[in-house]
Amino acid sequence: MDSFLEQLKHPNPHLRERAMWEIADTRDANTIPRLMDVLGEEDVVYRRSAVKALGIIGMDAVSLLVESLLNSDNVTIRGSAAKALAQIAVQHPDVPFASEGLQGLKQAMNDPNPVVHIASVMALGEIGSPAFDILVEALKTTDNVALQVTIVNALASLGDGQGAEILANLGNDLSVDSYVRESAVSALSRLDLVSQFNKREEE
Repeated sequence: MDSFLEQLKHPNPHLRERAMWEIADTRDANTIPRLMDVLGEEDVVYRRSAVKALGIIGMDAVSLLVESLLNSDNVTIRGSAAKALAQIAVQHPDVPFASEGLQGLKQAMNDPNPVVHIASVMALGEIGSPAFDILVEALKTTDNVALQVTIVNALASLGDGQGAEILANLGNDLSVDSYVRESAVSALSRLDLVSQFNKREEE
């Protein structure tokens, strides 16, 4: 385990990737806590590798990640925990995302630090449909413009009809901040392009 952890710092991305999979394949009860210890590291390569390794491990890491996301005093750890939850969604698209993870990310959207609340929205965007209602509710209740714009982009990335409807209403709502409105309009045009592209792929 120690040698694989060391390899997470390696300049060669292939060796780092191999180490992540080895860590996931040979893990024991200490593996997740030890990877969690890396989430506050200054070394960006090392930290990102640990985030991805936790993503590969998957749902077993959710509880500890949510704990750090909501309770750590260190903003880097909180942001990394949100990114690791996003990685779990990316690495395990066919596994239903743990509701504990969804609720943790929902709460973290209120984090005072933009790194954390933006990473949490992006993670919810990666989770997709199960996060739809959480994103829409936050869009309606937050008065943080930067957060609203991030949510708009996350809804666009879901690529479904419900998201398009929300974005269309937002783009036409004159009571909404003009920056958010413009973001909704441009996200909607991206969404149209994506669905047209997907249709062409299917034909």
